[in-house]
Amino acid sequence: MNVLKYIFLILFGIGGGVTISAGVFALITTIGIVPRMAEKTETQEHLRIYESAISVGGIFGTLEMYSAIPLPVGGFVTAVFFLCVGVFVGELAVSIAEVINVFPIFMRRARLTKGLTVIITAIALGKSIGSYLYFTVNGFYCYK
Repeated sequence: MNVLKYIFLILFGIGGGVTISAGVFALITTIGIVPRMAEKTETQEHLRIYESAISVGGIFGTLEMYSAIPLPVGGFVTAVFFLCVGVFVGELAVSIAEVINVFPIFMRRARLTKGLTVIITAIALGKSIGSYLYFTVNGFYCYK
């Protein structure tokens, strides 16, 4: 009976993970973040590499996050990992904001005619500094 419980939990967990990841990848596809990034960087010929990197990164990131086995990596590798995660989350947030026209609505409501670049840079720096302080004080989860 106990084995059936664990089999059910494993299948339920895998099913939930597949559902959530399908939703995330559907959102990324709908927004068009990968082709847009390739277009902006003029690297359309490497589109499959972008897609594969996102998929593999999602799989390994999830496995590491929920596994009890720490990765024997140094601070530099951990810093690069978190830099990549931050870039991905930032691109996703900006893509969503662009799709729903947040910036034009914000500028119109706040009656801004100049300085949007400064505001966006300040938000990005604030997020970066806040993340740095959070992970410095609380420690990286790679060092379980």
